[in-house]
Amino acid sequence: MSTNDVLTNKVAKSGLITLDLEMFKPVKPIIEFDISSLLYMGLILKEQDFRNSLDAIDFSQYTNNILAVHCSTDAIIPEWAWMLIVSKAKSSTSQIFFGTKESVEEHLMMMNAERHNWEEYLGRKVLLKGCGDGSVKSSLYLKVTDFLMDYADRVMYGEACSFVPIWRRSSSNI
Repeated sequence: MSTNDVLTNKVAKSGLITLDLEMFKPVKPIIEFDISSLLYMGLILKEQDFRNSLDAIDFSQYTNNILAVHCSTDAIIPEWAWMLIVSKAKSSTSQIFFGTKESVEEHLMMMNAERHNWEEYLGRKVLLKGCGDGSVKSSLYLKVTDFLMDYADRVMYGEACSFVPIWRRSSSNI
C-alpha cells in the first residue's frame, strides 16, 4: 500500500444500522420463585400449610426485582394459589409473572420490542446482530423482522463483515 492510499470504512459509508436485540432485555433482575418447596412432598398443596408458608416469606428480598413464579414439579396447583402469591408479593416486587426466569425474560423482551419506535428504521438498511450470549430467542428475531418489514428497506442477519440477506423492499412490496 502506498502512502497516498487511504483506508476506507465501507461499513460506515454503507448506512447500515446494526440492531442488537439484547437491547430489549429487561433492566431489572428477574428472580425465580418456585413454589414446589411450599408443597407437601413437593406435590400436594395443603391450603393452610401453603398460606402459613407464604406468610413466613420475607418478600422484601424481591424489592425492585421482577418475580417469575412457577412450580418445578408436576403438582396440580389451584388458580387461587397463584393469586395468593401475588397478593403477598406485589408490594415488594417490581412486576410479577407466571413462568420460569427464561420464559419471563422472553416475554418481557417481546413486550419491549412491541413498544419500540420502529419508525426510526424507515427506509434504512438494518442488520440484526447475530452473535450474543444466546439469550435472544428465535421468537424475537421473528417478531423484529416482522416489525422491520413495515419500515426498513433491507433486513439482514449476522455481522457487518459477513451477513445473510433476509429481505429487501422492492416496488412490488410497497
